[in-house]
Amino acid sequence: MTIILEKTENQESSLTFSGISWSQLEAIEAAFDNIAGVSFAYLDGVLEIMTTSPEHEDAKKTIGLLLEAYMREKGIRFYGRGSPTLGSKEKQARKEPDESYNLETKKEIPDLVIEVIFTSGGIDKLRFYQRMGVPEVGFWEDGLLRLYRLREEYEQINRSELLPDLDITLLSRYIMYADQYDAVTEFIQAIR
Repeated sequence: MTIILEKTENQESSLTFSGISWSQLEAIEAAFDNIAGVSFAYLDGVLEIMTTSPEHEDAKKTIGLLLEAYMREKGIRFYGRGSPTLGSKEKQARKEPDESYNLETKKEIPDLVIEVIFTSGGIDKLRFYQRMGVPEVGFWEDGLLRLYRLREEYEQINRSELLPDLDITLLSRYIMYADQYDAVTEFIQAIR
């Protein structure tokens, strides 16, 4: 078993283990069952255990509030899925996205997933979401929102195909606001 530890400036850390079976994954998850702020990602025998920082949670919530404000303002029917556990033993994959949405109708697999990235390494998140069949994935990292669209494989795109009128540069500016309330209020004014 290989262990890799990464700790970032914002108190998030990540441990990566390789050679983990599905039954070991389930036992490890059960051992952490009552511990808040810990999440797991598993793909083909690689297990990543992550702690989340207040900065991570703030960014995740701000992105969610901004996206929901945008979709409401534009009359786009959506269903916030939050962080549902995706994957199965058969797919040898399991993970919870930071935020996820279905557009138009509820579906088992989200149409859009958002991940806030403060650590590097760990499992290949795009490979995970490709296996799940998620059409569009966004990564918020280092003050940038990078979007990927699933075709044969994921391709980086400059504009969301699910929300084609969403100005990603404008959205990113408001994600970086220090005050969440002001960010959402001013973003709504900007998109009206």
